[in-house]
Amino acid sequence: MANLTAFWRYGVVKTLRKWKAAALSPVLAARGDGPVRSAYGVLMTPNWQDTTFRYCIFGTYGRDLSDLLAGQRDDFVFVDIGANQGLYSLIAAQNPKCRTIIAFEPVPATHARLAANVTLNGGAERTVLHQLAIADSVGAVEISVAADHTGTATLAGREGQSGGGVMIQTIDAALVDPLLAGNLPMFVKIDVEGLEAVVIGELAKTHAFARVQAIFYEVDDRWANAGAIEAVLRATGFTHFAKYGRGHHYDVLATRAWSTCRAKA
Repeated sequence: MANLTAFWRYGVVKTLRKWKAAALSPVLAARGDGPVRSAYGVLMTPNWQDTTFRYCIFGTYGRDLSDLLAGQRDDFVFVDIGANQGLYSLIAAQNPKCRTIIAFEPVPATHARLAANVTLNGGAERTVLHQLAIADSVGAVEISVAADHTGTATLAGREGQSGGGVMIQTIDAALVDPLLAGNLPMFVKIDVEGLEAVVIGELAKTHAFARVQAIFYEVDDRWANAGAIEAVLRATGFTHFAKYGRGHHYDVLATRAWSTCRAKA
């Protein structure tokens, strides 16, 4: 039954949403260049040539993470690593229990859209934006960015990755730590196209990591070792792991034993 449900949610429904996005985007793009309300209820500046934007508008990413963010009942900080145009930062800001959003998006053009979307939704006073990538070294590096799918930008150097090179700034654990200073528990989202293990490794070195109660991270078995990532998190106090999705590309919610962020049965 569980396999059938997963097939329906992540196979059939997600595919239909992709088709809907492809079919209707040209129609909506022709209507003008004003703000567009997404299926998640947040406004976004138009960027119709970008597949990532279209997926945001048509709800292609599903409700897993958005429901978790909306369901938080205690004060928390949302840390959005690989924020792109800010969909989940904007969703988190809709929850009054989210006291602060800290978003990392290193690609200049994408970061500009992120900032515009935060302003558009009135969440600027609670949102801190960093035009930075978290990595295991500090410096300027080139990232591969596809103009028609900004969500595939990667530092992982995957074979066959296409897109123009853009220079970005990376920081490591020592520089990340003060950016996460505070007292509230943190809910972290990581979507960095293959560099998740590196980012989690750097976060684990920070003092702030003790306040992380949940991490929602992307896994693609073609270039990530899910078992190795889970081992690192278990060694740092995470005890519950819930999978969202099917096939080789899916998401995982990792929580500590004391966390109130639980996957729904």
